[in-house]
Formats: sequence, C-alpha cells, structure tokens
Amino acid sequence: METGGMSNTQLQDCVRDNVEAYFRDLNGTEPSDMHGMLVRAVEKPLLEAVMAQAQHNQSRAAQWLGLNRNTLRKKLIEHGLAD
Repeated sequence: METGGMSNTQLQDCVRDNVEAYFRDLNGTEPSDMHGMLVRAVEKPLLEAVMAQAQHNQSRAAQWLGLNRNTLRKKLIEHGLAD
C-alpha cells in the first residue's frame, strides 16, 4: 500500500541497504538473531510515530497497525511507551 511519501519499494531498498551495511560492518563475523534485531530496531520508532499520528488513541493505532489492541498495549509496555 502506497499512500504518499516513501513507497514500499523505497522502504524495502532502505532495509536491504542497511542490512548489507550491517554485514559489511561485521567483517566476516557470524551474525545472530538478525530477525529479532531488525524487529526491535523498527518496532519502537514505528509505534512512536503511529501513536503520535493517532493522537495516542490505542484503538485507532491498533487498527492502523493491523494489531489487536491488547497486542499493541503489550508492545507499548515492552518498549517503555505506555502511559
């Protein structure tokens, strides 16, 4: 879904470029838990931006994110973003 601003392709390219840079920075060292690392890196700023845009309305933010409100609440607590 593209609604203006950065397209899905641009976002994918940005992620790919940064993952490739991460591999370069490792200098041959084996990575571990890359999925978890990426989710943690992306999830907090995503939640911050969505909550701000939704004026901290958790029901609205959960709907926009495609999450159950309880799941959103749990993630907000995990990231120290709960009221």
